[in-house]
Amino acid sequence: WNGKKATVRYIGDVRFAAGEWLGLELADARGVHDGNVLGVPYFQCPAGKGVFAQPTQLSGSTAMPTRTPATATVPTVVVAMAAGDEGPTPLPSKEKTADGSISLGQQVAWKGKTAVVRYIGDVRFAAGEWVGLELTDAKGVHNGNVMGVPYFECPTAM
Repeated sequence: WNGKKATVRYIGDVRFAAGEWLGLELADARGVHDGNVLGVPYFQCPAGKGVFAQPTQLSGSTAMPTRTPATATVPTVVVAMAAGDEGPTPLPSKEKTADGSISLGQQVAWKGKTAVVRYIGDVRFAAGEWVGLELTDAKGVHNGNVMGVPYFECPTAM
């Protein structure tokens, strides 16, 4: 994942996006969860070591099956990055939503919490236009990086 070693802990469908996803436990890097995403336990790993990626984002010397049985030995893989990359660059954001009602940097309320709009645009985990929020007084579920894709940057969720 982003040039870091990871062990595949889950292969299959997820509730948060269409298609087949890989649940990864990062060896020495910081992830975003413990295998539990939006209340669904996909696999177990230490808190902050888990990420999800699509199979096309990985490279490694071990061939992976389409699905991983619970008792199978899991391969270690590395997500490819170009030589000299410092890390992934956040995707470019639109300035306003398609209907013009929400702008980048705008303060909004979400589920009773104050937030600032940090990203507007397409995402790789679902169809349609999405708005990425940085919560001001509450704990979020990520740091702007969702399933290995950086959409914006904000302090790491605790």
